[in-house]
Amino acid sequence: MLISTSRRRIAAVLVSAAFGAALLTGCSSDDVSCGVDQCTVTIQRETDASVSVLGVQAEFVSAADDTVTLKVAGEQVTLTKGQQAVEVGGLQVSLSSVTPSEIKVQVAR
Repeated sequence: MLISTSRRRIAAVLVSAAFGAALLTGCSSDDVSCGVDQCTVTIQRETDASVSVLGVQAEFVSAADDTVTLKVAGEQVTLTKGQQAVEVGGLQVSLSSVTPSEIKVQVAR
């Protein structure tokens, strides 16, 4: 049986929408907000704080002034505010801000 071109297009749009929703679901949390190609992760400055983003676990280790140490995908990484993104766990990770109560990190594929 042949499927018309318009039905193929509709099916392709539905599959794309479902795939997009699945990607964003990997980024849905109170501490994670995602756009089209990146997520902003907010982690509380507590020793046991962690969050899952894009299928990867990020854990707070320590912070001092404009430097934060995280464990991302099991790998420890130190980020400095203003520094270019660092590749870790297949993701690009950069530090957006550090406050006494929380840190904000940008994560992109």
